Formats: sequence, structure tokens, C-alpha cells
Amino acid sequence: MATFVLVHGAFHGSWCYSRVAAALRSHGHDVHIPTLSGVGELAHLSSHSINLSTHVQDVVSVIESDDLTDVILCGHSYGGMVITGVAGQVGERIRTLLYLDAVVPEDGQSAFDIAGPDITQLLLGLAAQNGTMMEPPAAEFFQVNAKDVDWVNRMCTPHPVATFVEKLRHTGKESLVTRHTYVLCQQYPSVNHPTYAKVKDMPSWKTVSLDCGHDLMVDDPQTLTALLLDELAR
Repeated sequence: MATFVLVHGAFHGSWCYSRVAAALRSHGHDVHIPTLSGVGELAHLSSHSINLSTHVQDVVSVIESDDLTDVILCGHSYGGMVITGVAGQVGERIRTLLYLDAVVPEDGQSAFDIAGPDITQLLLGLAAQNGTMMEPPAAEFFQVNAKDVDWVNRMCTPHPVATFVEKLRHTGKESLVTRHTYVLCQQYPSVNHPTYAKVKDMPSWKTVSLDCGHDLMVDDPQTLTALLLDELAR
């Protein structure tokens, strides 16, 4: 039995991994899909004080409280910030970091730093009403398949701006994780394309490029499940 922890991206919640989690559990694996503070079913607890450190601690708490080890830790999109921060706290408990069309922060970078000025301006525009929470874009922004557009639009919630502002500081424990996988979703025009180009020739990285939209776990849970199970053979 393997242990998987699947971390969602901005505006999403644990719901987006429900199909993948069910598939992995059907293979007998232990699967955790935490919802980050202030979003998803925890949106009623949203606060201007929720930042990146809060979300990192959300996942660290799951790993430590359940005494999880040899974890295959997957982060989608903004979730790449979170799983990198988690590795900095409990790297000794992590087997693999899998970045699902996700940002890969260097020391001292924030999500806005990686996004660049154009995307940052777009996201800040989504927070224009109150300045602390970014309203979710329509599901079409993520190229979600037509069958699931209504579901994704209904489930997505505002996301705390402070999580994109706070810079991630490396601790050195990130180096304890020796296996890295990057999955690029080609159809999504984002900053993740140069990230994929940067890591694909690094010896500790496995890279996969797919002709799909950003929310692979929604659009093609079978493929993501297979990619996660492939990590067991590394």
C-alpha cells in the first residue's frame, strides 16, 4: 500500500481530486485530499490572514498527525507552492514531489513573482471588490471539458490574495526529496511551459507533456491516476 497526498490549486478544493482518490483507493492505497484553509468547503473560514504559510501548515499537519511517511505528494497549479513548502518542513517523509501543471518556486519567490506582471494584474483584478479574496474565473479559463463546466463553476470559491503574495523560503529539507515529476498540460497557456522546459533535462526529474487542459484531475482522472501509480516503480 502506498500513501498519496493530493493538494489542489487556487480556487479549488478537495472535490477536484474525488475521482482520482476513488481510483487510487480501489487499488488499495491510502489517499489524503486536504482542502486548504479558506477555500472549498472551508470557504466560510476565509480570512485576510490566510497566507502561503497557512496552506503549507494545513498539509504538514495532515502528514504529521496521521504519521504519514514515504508520501507521494502531488500539487496542482498554485499547489506547487504548497508542496514545495511542505518539503521544506517534512522532506524526510516525502518519497516524490509531483507537480501537476504547477509552479516550482525557487528560494524567495512568491506565486505572483512566478506569474509575472500580466497574470498578476489579471488575478488582482479578480480581487478588486474586497482586496483580500480573488474571485474564481470561469471553468472555461481552465479549459475544463464541457460536461464538467457547471460542476467546476459551482464548486470553485474565492482564493486568499495573501497566499500569492507571501514569498517561500527554502529550509534545505527540500533536498531530502530526490524524486520529482513534472506534468505539463499543453493546452493551458501559462508560466508553466518555461518551468517544464527548465526541469525536463534535470537528472532528478521525470517529465510528462500531455495535450490537455489545466484540470487534468477533472478532465482525465484515469490518466492522472496512472501517472501517480507509475511513481511506485521509481
